[in-house]
Amino acid sequence: MNSQDEIHAAPRGIALKVRLTLWYGIALGVILAIFAGTLYMVLARGLKDQVDRSLEEAATVAVKALEERRVGPYVRFDDLVDEFPELAVLDKFFQIFSPTGTITIQSPNIRRRDIPLSRTALGAALAGRAVFESARFPQEPPIRLLSVPIQYEGTLTHILQIGTSLREVEEMLHHLLFTLLVIGPLALAVALGGGWFLAGRALRPVEAITEAARRIAAGDLTQRLSASQSSDEIGRLAGTFNEMIARLEGSFRQIQRFSADASHELRTPLTVMKGETELALRRPRSAEDYRLVLESSLEEIDRMTRIIDDLLFLSRADLGEIRMERRPVRLDVLVEDIQRQAAVLGQEQGIEVLITLVQPATVLGDELRLRELVLNLVENAVKYSGPGGRVEMALEEEESVARLTVTDHGIGIPAEAQSRIFDRFYRTDDARAHDPKGTGLGLAICKWIAEVHQGRIEVHSELGKGSRFTLILPLAVPAG
Repeated sequence: MNSQDEIHAAPRGIALKVRLTLWYGIALGVILAIFAGTLYMVLARGLKDQVDRSLEEAATVAVKALEERRVGPYVRFDDLVDEFPELAVLDKFFQIFSPTGTITIQSPNIRRRDIPLSRTALGAALAGRAVFESARFPQEPPIRLLSVPIQYEGTLTHILQIGTSLREVEEMLHHLLFTLLVIGPLALAVALGGGWFLAGRALRPVEAITEAARRIAAGDLTQRLSASQSSDEIGRLAGTFNEMIARLEGSFRQIQRFSADASHELRTPLTVMKGETELALRRPRSAEDYRLVLESSLEEIDRMTRIIDDLLFLSRADLGEIRMERRPVRLDVLVEDIQRQAAVLGQEQGIEVLITLVQPATVLGDELRLRELVLNLVENAVKYSGPGGRVEMALEEEESVARLTVTDHGIGIPAEAQSRIFDRFYRTDDARAHDPKGTGLGLAICKWIAEVHQGRIEVHSELGKGSRFTLILPLAVPAG
């Protein structure tokens, strides 16, 4: 599936607003379920512990009352309930069993229920331990029992069993469960509605951005996203998107300008070659005329070759395919060497090339590329200087950088064109008139070499008075 199919297939999925609401609802539902379950268990456990403590307190009082009526190993049960009403409180009942598990006495409020002593309680009593139990009878609420052994001189004489109904506890838990089952879904529904509303408000700027991006995708790169100036995620997204569109617009305009300039530069020599060839073929000519046509064609072929070579160099540079060395380069030695070469070139045009200042300076980089950069700047200065002019070179250290200036007193560059002279194929009208054979790629290559060496080129020029190009490169850090 191609990228276009993927773009058209994306809207068929679940909308982000729905997904956000579902995720929020699921997370909230899990939290509510955990909270409700924990609350129910904690409350049930707390109520049960409260009942158990109440039974223990009642058992303590009852055992104390029985001990006071003990005669040797025997307990007198006559009027026990009347004399000790605390053994028959309203919400509790008691039973006293013999060591064999036979009921000896019951409280009146037991309501004729047969609650036998369980084997677990009997075994615990024989072992001298108290035990809690829960029991349930048909069509009655569950009850909670505490069986406590009563011993005399290490021998089990009776078993006291205190019990109470768990009706109120169950009713309270049922009310809580009903409340949780009603309030929980209702709260979840309200939260989902709120989440849906908030997701819609939060994603409204995203929808606006999507619509604007769709209009931009139609081809109008001049449009920009209008979003709040806040520093939240949406504001940063809109700002980043606008920056990307601005870079794309600049790139597209540069490509369009580059294509037009490249077509013009390549069409000119082809037009010259075609015209001269057609003129030579109109009638028979002498060998000298044919030789002149071939020489002119060869010059135009050389010019196109230089253009194509420079274009291939810049294309490889854009793709990062050009390897650059990182070695110490004595810039002062390089400048002196180029001055000697340029002096010979300047003699042919009556232009003096000299060094006004040179200080020792070492930079890290590719010596071949740096030589190409400086030589190009000097050749341009010589090319656009008038006869009898002068080109000055100066190299000095300034803090942590080396500054190399190349100054001429030639035709100069208009102020409005100075920001574009490093664009590929860009040449001012005066430059084209002064040197028709130029390609307009030399300064673009110089700029790339300077930037690869973490440097830059600055230009200051006045029309008709000359230009000063300043190459700024970081100095090499001494080892150690």
